[in-house]
Amino acid sequence: MGYTLNFAAVWRNFDFLLSGLMLSLGLAVTSILIGAILGLFVAFALLSKNRIIAVPARSYVTVIRNLPILVLVLFAFFALPQMGLRLDKIKSFVLVLSLYSGAYLAEVFRAGLLSIPKGLTEAGMAIGLTSMQIRTSIIAPLMIRNVLPSLSSTIISLFKDTSLAATIAVPELTFAARKINVESFRVIETWIVTSGLYVVTCFLIAALMRLVERRLALPR
Repeated sequence: MGYTLNFAAVWRNFDFLLSGLMLSLGLAVTSILIGAILGLFVAFALLSKNRIIAVPARSYVTVIRNLPILVLVLFAFFALPQMGLRLDKIKSFVLVLSLYSGAYLAEVFRAGLLSIPKGLTEAGMAIGLTSMQIRTSIIAPLMIRNVLPSLSSTIISLFKDTSLAATIAVPELTFAARKINVESFRVIETWIVTSGLYVVTCFLIAALMRLVERRLALPR
């Protein structure tokens, strides 16, 4: 007996999918912004000669990068309240994804920092800039340009990771798709449309990042 595709139930609930997609994007953008700030500080700490700064930074990156994000999500939502830290499901997921993205972005930024010639730091010191001014005015802008290709891949990967928020009932795109699937029993149709939304969104993010790359590219 053949299966007949019928997308009617999916189109009736398409606004629910779009609402879930918007929440997914919101979770990703918020977490990546927080993670980028955290990752930048950790990247500088990783390259510090001061062990009091470098060791905790390395420990953070090592632990987070070697734990599945799903374990972190479940720990934050179910275990932290037992320890006295109560967060709602959205805040707990943003916390986890921010820490997770911070660890990965720290490695991306560290590689970018290592690619910057030491002579630029010496030149900044020669004209009287402080260490903070050198980092913010010279090193950080050049580092961002250098890491944009890797940054694009990381951002897309982190956006896809927002689907794990469905495990704690955050009503993002995957959760919305599961709800429609359960209510309509149109399994194939629901996941075809949901997959299409993920693909289109990731394509647009990649296109936007390529545009940023071209705008910030150093003239040759």
